[in-house]
Amino acid sequence: MATEAATEEPAVSRREQRRQQQLALSKTQLLDAAEEIFGAKGLHATTLKEIAERAEFSVGTVYSFFENKDDLFVSVLLRRGEEMVPGMRSVVEGAGTATERMHALVDYEVEFFREHRHFGRLYLRTSSINQPAPDLAPADQIAENFRAAMQIQADLFASGQKSGELRAGDPVVLARLFSGLVSAYQSTDPAVMSDGNGGTERLPLGELHAIIEAAFRRG
Repeated sequence: MATEAATEEPAVSRREQRRQQQLALSKTQLLDAAEEIFGAKGLHATTLKEIAERAEFSVGTVYSFFENKDDLFVSVLLRRGEEMVPGMRSVVEGAGTATERMHALVDYEVEFFREHRHFGRLYLRTSSINQPAPDLAPADQIAENFRAAMQIQADLFASGQKSGELRAGDPVVLARLFSGLVSAYQSTDPAVMSDGNGGTERLPLGELHAIIEAAFRRG
């Protein structure tokens, strides 16, 4: 009997593993659908029914993963935030001068929104330079990701000031100005804001780099 039980246990574990994998896949499908529709219509104009239909699930299935629409919206923001913030940190802590890392950060942020254009559109349409998703009740982790992103940029400016490359001034203020310029560019980027396959850049990315260079390089 002991031998038989030992033989059956791995099979049970494999079943549980498959169940967990299916749950993770279903949650990912719901998040993908929510990201797309929230990005197109915003939080208030979107219904859970639309999201469930896009993911080919029932509304009941949505509630098995998320408490309500706000919870789903927060989860969409958190998923990409937990990808983007470590990526930003990797760029800022990487090789190169402070100026080179500043330009690399511009490229990273622009490309991230282009790669995840539904999220990019959602973030740009529902956030401000001071607060992500201000229409929502405060979500601690979203606020923490926002603070972390701003601090990463502030650390870059502090590093550039120490090396004599970047202009003087409060690094936190400079980080907000930097974010504002990049966000303004992203908000007019056809690769993010277009419903189709994008189009010609309204302002070439190289011009954004020139503006960043002029604004933040010392002297």
